[in-house]
Amino acid sequence: MIAANILLGAAIIFVICFVVFSILIVAALDRRNVKTNFLWIRLLIFKCVSQYRKIMLEETGKVGTLFYLWIFSINLALICAVAGFIIKASA
Repeated sequence: MIAANILLGAAIIFVICFVVFSILIVAALDRRNVKTNFLWIRLLIFKCVSQYRKIMLEETGKVGTLFYLWIFSINLALICAVAGFIIKASA
């Protein structure tokens, strides 16, 4: 039961990191004069991330670090949440 709570807590932390990285990606786009509507950010975040990836590839030839952190954080949140719920359900 303790392991399930630890995993669910980690999932919450990774979701918070995901939100922070999303905000940083939108801020990076704003610095490059790509305007985003903050009212629709939940729906348009995937578009913003693909724009960020494309712009960074054009500028530096590499995908930006924020892109990898964004992908990594949401995947870890999903893995931790699923594992936590499985452990909690089996206990």
